Amino acid sequence: MDQKIATIYCPSCGAPARFDIPSQRYLCGYCGSKVEISEAVEQKRGFRKIQREKIRNSLKDFKLFHTLCDSCGTKIVIEANEALSTCPFCGKSLVRSEYLHADNMPESVIPFRIVPEEAKEKLQNWCDSNRNRTEAKQLRKHIDELKGFYLPYELVRGPVHLSADRMDGSRTYHCEGFLENEFINRSKQLDNLLLDGMEPFDIDELSTFDFGYIAGQRVKIADINDRTLEERTRNESSSVYAPSIQKVLETDKIDISADVSGAIRLPVLLPVYYFADGELMAAVNGQTGKVSVRALKDSHYYFLPWWLKAIVATIVFSAVICGAIFLFSKDLVSSLCIAGILALFFLIVTLCLYSDTVHNSFAVSSGRKIFTSETGKTERRIADPVFFEKIENKETPVVLKFTTPLRIIEIILLCFTVLFLPVIVALFVNGFDFKRLELGGSAVWFCIFVPVVPIYLLKFGIVELHDNPWIYLYQDNGRLKRYRKKHEFRFKKGMLSDLLRILFVPPLSLAVWFGIISFIVMVYLTAFGF
Repeated sequence: MDQKIATIYCPSCGAPARFDIPSQRYLCGYCGSKVEISEAVEQKRGFRKIQREKIRNSLKDFKLFHTLCDSCGTKIVIEANEALSTCPFCGKSLVRSEYLHADNMPESVIPFRIVPEEAKEKLQNWCDSNRNRTEAKQLRKHIDELKGFYLPYELVRGPVHLSADRMDGSRTYHCEGFLENEFINRSKQLDNLLLDGMEPFDIDELSTFDFGYIAGQRVKIADINDRTLEERTRNESSSVYAPSIQKVLETDKIDISADVSGAIRLPVLLPVYYFADGELMAAVNGQTGKVSVRALKDSHYYFLPWWLKAIVATIVFSAVICGAIFLFSKDLVSSLCIAGILALFFLIVTLCLYSDTVHNSFAVSSGRKIFTSETGKTERRIADPVFFEKIENKETPVVLKFTTPLRIIEIILLCFTVLFLPVIVALFVNGFDFKRLELGGSAVWFCIFVPVVPIYLLKFGIVELHDNPWIYLYQDNGRLKRYRKKHEFRFKKGMLSDLLRILFVPPLSLAVWFGIISFIVMVYLTAFGF
């Protein structure tokens, strides 16, 4: 049985091993053996060493040349009878010389499955489906100029360690994932987003490199340094997992960092049909036929400062309230007065809400949209992230839940209790005699807490949900059980003296007793009337 290049195999029985995210090991499904991450990386390091030696030995049987672009620095390896006069990536003239080095040739390759005529047909179909786009109208004139290349990538496959910081909270969440078939572009001249648009590739067709694969094809040499490659790898790994982490944390306001030091890294060549003419760029996946086209013009995105968002929201809210009141009362002056009073309150609430993003300032961001086709053959696979929490001084895989229905009900009940606390106490005092209840006795309380409760809910209540999720542990039977941290109250030295100081040492004690007496008076007036 042929072994797949990117798969980790059990050293005991030779069966494929799958990665288990909670235990952070590769597990053999046949004999139950475990393969550590370091063993898996070493396994592939040995393969790469053997394959590199094979490439060096076979190079003497092939007559290859390379062309170097003086403008953008592109280096393309071609056969002796291949003719290229201009750079396909920037249009400048090329310098041709003999190619004698094997070190720049990756050890693995995914062969072309789409012939040039099929690639042109795919691009033609995309133009037909997007006939109203300017890009499609211009590409029709250049379809015959679509050329096939083996482009340099790095296959990253293995565990990824992720950290996510909430922008509207104070916690950092840690989770683990597994990259199935992430390919990182190793060309600095090519548009990274354009190439991402035509992915994914099926790594089941990954083969050991042989010079026979590049017969009649062109090979672009990798030209980014290790530091840039590492940065791209981290950024793309973070981007791949961003939607899943955002879904769990219930927000897109997160900053994700990734560590892929334990993943297998394999330089590979991927089949791509590529065309570039100034701002007009298109790529066709040479394996699946998926089309990717870059927009000709930038799209602009505007970011408003947090305080301006609050003002705009207040204006919209006030206008709606004013219109609704005027619709029923037909009194414009009264409508404006009521809307103005409510606007002041609503402005305070929205300022508190948006103040969590004070680092946001007015900015204009621009970028190119990428238009793609769908092949339906190969989907990007991603393992669900597993979150870890320190439970009893041990990192434990958990399931996090934030805004569950029960938690929302608890917050609503708490807000209701705080808002109507004097009324609730008054009902207990007068024996739940609703006829004697006088809400006017709690008017001062309402004036204070009607604005405070919504502000607390927005500013602290939601943050409390996000910073203190409910934690569920995996049980042996596969079910989840909520973990409840034990809270032990311990009477600390000095607590009694602090309490006595608050109650009996002025001036703080005067304010405390004034508040207590005022609350008792409000309860009495509410319970029995004036």
